[in-house]
Amino acid sequence: MIQLKSLQRVNPRDVEAPKKFYVQAVGAGKTDLDRLAYLISNQSTVRKPDCYAVLEALLHNMMDELREGRIIELGNIGNFQIGVSSDAVDTEEEVTSNLVRKAKISFRPAKALRDLLQTVNYKKVS
Repeated sequence: MIQLKSLQRVNPRDVEAPKKFYVQAVGAGKTDLDRLAYLISNQSTVRKPDCYAVLEALLHNMMDELREGRIIELGNIGNFQIGVSSDAVDTEEEVTSNLVRKAKISFRPAKALRDLLQTVNYKKVS
């Protein structure tokens, strides 16, 4: 169940307009690598320390591959890729890596995860 709360905000396009209420999802706790290792170990014959080691190795190798500019494709999970925002220049000759203002890791969920959004339930909380 996804918990929701109301949040009053100003319209950034018209700061003089009356504030309106929006819905915001509220996190219901966190699941870390240790918990994922525990859950996976209870669904298989692999022990928790082995699952944890595999998850840590996955993280390490994902970081190495992203550093090399590769897209990480994790099947039914989705894809990870580094993207950048940059300043604009007038000519192609002026384009250099110094124009990068911000980098981010983009995640594009696979169909199975996107379809999950059609099946979740919502509940308003205070």
